[in-house]
Amino acid sequence: MAENILFITSNRLGDAVLSTAVLAHLLDEYPGSQVTIACGPLPAPLFATMPNLRALIPMPKRKRGGHWWRLWRDVVHERWDIVVDLRDSVVSRLIRANRRMIFRALPDELRRHKVDQFAERLKLPAPLMPRLWFSEEQISAAREQMRPDDGPILAVGPAANWAGKEWPMDRYQALIDHLTAADGPLPNARVAVSAAPNEREQAIAAWDRVPKERQIDLMRNTDPAFAAACLAHVSLYVGNDSGLMHIAAAVGVPTVGLFGPSDDRIYAPYGPKTQWVRSPVPKTELIRAVDAGERPLTSLMDEIDMEAVKAACHRILEPAADHQAAS
Repeated sequence: MAENILFITSNRLGDAVLSTAVLAHLLDEYPGSQVTIACGPLPAPLFATMPNLRALIPMPKRKRGGHWWRLWRDVVHERWDIVVDLRDSVVSRLIRANRRMIFRALPDELRRHKVDQFAERLKLPAPLMPRLWFSEEQISAAREQMRPDDGPILAVGPAANWAGKEWPMDRYQALIDHLTAADGPLPNARVAVSAAPNEREQAIAAWDRVPKERQIDLMRNTDPAFAAACLAHVSLYVGNDSGLMHIAAAVGVPTVGLFGPSDDRIYAPYGPKTQWVRSPVPKTELIRAVDAGERPLTSLMDEIDMEAVKAACHRILEPAADHQAAS
């Protein structure tokens, strides 16, 4: 029996969401355990309402690896039943533990989805599945924000933390027109735009042709847990490879991810209601062209075909849509 678990996960939002697949398995296997979470400040709110939480240790980066020293100082004074370290840090080797589960990523030529790698490398039963947890207050506030009884909601995530991962905004506008048209799969749906507050300026352009009464703003709140509770009410999420895309998939809504210079083999949206479309130009060629000055960053998603994205959206909205990729 494991009564005391230390779980060290990512400072990046998307990776932290995927890591909840391991955490959910441990909670199911050891329902009486108490869990201490160590992660970056951005994803920390995702873990604040999880069951069996003993402590949450945000780890803002510090010079010369000082964040690792501070974590070691916080956790070294006790013996842990299980230490799960998804960052392969020295801390997990310098504290007392009955069992250590340390994740080391597969080499590039053997890459598989991150969640499948977790299962394989940590010797856990597959399939694992990401899971998020919400408080009653978050659930109530999200219902008030989204008003799910008022009809279908299309959510789009048109921004990314890097310009090279953004599908052109005019394509998002055209996709919204198509999906919410009177004869589309989500007729007259309200449109929620999700993005980090610092991405608002570019993301808000997705609303250019959406009537104000059909707009839902998910860009003002910086709490990813509240964003997750809101996205749980949408009918379809379409967005670039981002943490919000992984959140949408984790809460079980139909999710279509768009990929160019990022690796869909590892970071495709994960779950039974997911599709993804990637650029026909290989990732390595896109990166090489940028490094050689042959392409601007803003062109790396240009080859993603609108018709392929539409088809993925239609497939996933069909009752029997399968977990598969569109290329």
